[in-house]
Amino acid sequence: DHVLAVEVASSPPSDLGAKRNVTGVFDHWDAMDPDANAGGIWRPVRIITTGPIRILHYRCLCSDASPDSATVSLRAVLGATEPTDIELCTTLRRPTGETEQHQDIHELAAGENRVEWDVPVESPDLWWPHTLGEPHLHHVEVTVREVDGDVSDRRDHPIGLRSFELDNWIASVNGERLYLKGAHQGPARLDPANATPDDFRRDVDLAVDCGLDLLRIHGHVSRPELYDAADEAGLLLWQDFPLQWGYARQVLKQARRQAREMVDLLAHHPSVAIWCAHDEPVTVDVPPESRTDPAGRPVGLMKTALGHQLPTWNRTRLDTSVKRVIAKSDGSRPVIPHSGVFPHPPQLDGTDSHLWYGWYYGDERDLARTLSLVPRLARFVGAFGAQAVPEDAEFCEPDRWPDLDWEMLGRRHSLQRAVFDRHVPPDRYASFAEWADATRRYQATLIRRQVETLRRLKYRPTGGFTQFCFADTNPAVNWSVLDHQRRPKPGFAALQAACAPVIVVADRLPATVWAGQPLALDIHVVSDRRDELPDAQVAAQLTWPGGELTRRWGGSIPADECVRVGTLDCTAPETDGPLQLDLQLSAPDVTATNRYRSELRPPS
Repeated sequence: DHVLAVEVASSPPSDLGAKRNVTGVFDHWDAMDPDANAGGIWRPVRIITTGPIRILHYRCLCSDASPDSATVSLRAVLGATEPTDIELCTTLRRPTGETEQHQDIHELAAGENRVEWDVPVESPDLWWPHTLGEPHLHHVEVTVREVDGDVSDRRDHPIGLRSFELDNWIASVNGERLYLKGAHQGPARLDPANATPDDFRRDVDLAVDCGLDLLRIHGHVSRPELYDAADEAGLLLWQDFPLQWGYARQVLKQARRQAREMVDLLAHHPSVAIWCAHDEPVTVDVPPESRTDPAGRPVGLMKTALGHQLPTWNRTRLDTSVKRVIAKSDGSRPVIPHSGVFPHPPQLDGTDSHLWYGWYYGDERDLARTLSLVPRLARFVGAFGAQAVPEDAEFCEPDRWPDLDWEMLGRRHSLQRAVFDRHVPPDRYASFAEWADATRRYQATLIRRQVETLRRLKYRPTGGFTQFCFADTNPAVNWSVLDHQRRPKPGFAALQAACAPVIVVADRLPATVWAGQPLALDIHVVSDRRDELPDAQVAAQLTWPGGELTRRWGGSIPADECVRVGTLDCTAPETDGPLQLDLQLSAPDVTATNRYRSELRPPS
């Protein structure tokens, strides 16, 4: 008889700037209830019986792939009770059901033995993201046989054969360029053990329905069901290592060990496309209320940017070390040392940009202006968005309006009152319902217009974006476009519209247009389609009280490009009232529309 005893401890951090647990968002994140403790056993406990040779560690990944051939690279650490010879058999099953076997004899010493080998695959059925093709999956089975032929241990799992590269933040899958439209995804639930397989599959399906190519698994390693669902749906994943903000020096050894374990656990999943060692490795958190002064100037932004110029233990030592471990364990994927780091000496390179215009600083229209001034920040915008109240907000106790428990909502439900006061001030609304609706409309506008801005910069220089964030973990007033029960906010429809395969966009009308003001609005069509759109017709109609102006253009839209189709030049009419710009694109099998609104005012 055997008794299995497990002791689990998950101590909350005493110093959030120097955490000692490698638990990512479960210990420290402003989008989750900090009073929750996710420590515990997330998956079933089981006892595995093996023969005298056991697979102690195992890694399988696709090291290269093309239409002609691919290579599956495997690594196993085998534990043997005594010196012996073993037969290592690798069986590859294609999507068609055909199988191939590769067998090798190895001499093992007593103790641990490391074995590495490659399996070539001729004319593979490549795995593709859902926007480029079919997500074909092969199946790999590895068995360790004793000399007498008995199976001592085995591993089996699906694998996708594909290549993924990032060149200056522009992605290519199997050599095919892809503009990455993505969003952050936190844990499915505060208590991961009680999430169901359907919960993870639903999130993947919703992301695909929204037109996303990528989910960023933010600051945690999720349950296996998420990765399986993403593999099958053809959804790419940006996988964070669970480091979020500041850590103590004592975590380095366990971080390096867990980084290797993460690669062993996930490397066979074709959906995992990018590794990231650390999210926002700032040693001092800047509270939301101090990130801007009363006029909205980015005080905290400047402080954070200055901090990125100086070496820190987190960014310089911890992140570099974790990145090195991941890259050594898996040379087939790009590895990012950290996320949200501005260009800094000596390379002045930086990583993806976290640009919170319209939330922590500035106006939501400032994103386009900033990116035109500093194009390097546009290479990949890894975080942007605004909080919004969900439709079902009983946890806010709306009957208390306007005397909500703002402190409790901020501490346990993420609500950032000081930031709302700058963009959607509660004091301006007579009821909770009016204010909540205004927050949702503000979020939807910010998301749609900022995504359109980034798509207009497609490949020149923007390789993509990840909006923050996709779905809530718990009841919250959060940046998500889906609440914790996956009910959509208007921001979901806005993100979906902005991520459509073909969109037509214009320079935004100023918030206020003065009568007699000259207007010159460039019209663009952005296409993610892999084929040309022939005979496309674009119409732009500007309307105001008592008048309208229409312009039309025609031609072909190249595949996977953003093109300027024309400019709408006019002088604002001498009147006041609403000013509206409607765009319509028509092609043989595609239609797209867009609408911009402003207010006409007489000259001051």
